[in-house]
Amino acid sequence: MRADEGLQGGAPVRQPGEVEVIPGDPETGILLLCDHATNAIPPELNLLGLPPQQLERHIAYDIGAAEMTRAMAQALGAPAVLSNFSRLLIDPNRGRDDPTLVMRISDGAIVPGNARIDEAGIAERIARYYAPYDAAIDGAIETALAAGHPPAVVSLHSFTPFWKGVPRPWHAGVLWDREGRLAQALIAALQAEGDLIVGDNEPYNGGLPGDTIDRHATRRGLLDALIEIRQDLIGEPHAARAGGLRLARLLPGALAAAREM
Repeated sequence: MRADEGLQGGAPVRQPGEVEVIPGDPETGILLLCDHATNAIPPELNLLGLPPQQLERHIAYDIGAAEMTRAMAQALGAPAVLSNFSRLLIDPNRGRDDPTLVMRISDGAIVPGNARIDEAGIAERIARYYAPYDAAIDGAIETALAAGHPPAVVSLHSFTPFWKGVPRPWHAGVLWDREGRLAQALIAALQAEGDLIVGDNEPYNGGLPGDTIDRHATRRGLLDALIEIRQDLIGEPHAARAGGLRLARLLPGALAAAREM
């Protein structure tokens, strides 16, 4: 795998930092986001000094999340914005002042290319990767607002089956912070499927100041939810697409229920 190749899941190959924007109908009232869509790193950064196999891990991107997001967008006819750079370069799901914005060590892996990065280097990565992704999300939201359809912002992620050797029992988790109506409706819809263990703010807590949902949905008063799917359930493209279609089937009803709360 080339350093600039990433895992595109059949999507057009883009250079790291070139945002993937999927057009959609604002009338759906939905905007899909994928913060950690790819493991792409520009060739001049030499994989940040990491062996290639490290880029296949969760530390580099959310396995299966991009294919799942694209399947949802197609099924719903909804717009979507996907990042096109590895979270090891800079994490768009962190605030600009978050100490984990650029990780020096990630899940036991030392990242040589980040070890000595200074404020100027971080500012350069913000300008090249983080800011264009942020701007694309802002643009999609403003387009929907201008059309008279405030969008529910739904962010798609995946999580590892184990953490520090401990199995994670959840098949899916829905994260939320101050505005939990859509999250609670989604949790109920997923639980009603009958075959899923669903986490409420598991395996992480949704309250992270400055993250993508906070920057773009919470501060605008929009409905929001962050959906986490366990990676072993969506690790293959066909499984990721099936997971996306399942979420696409459930999301409109959950959104309608949230708007009635």
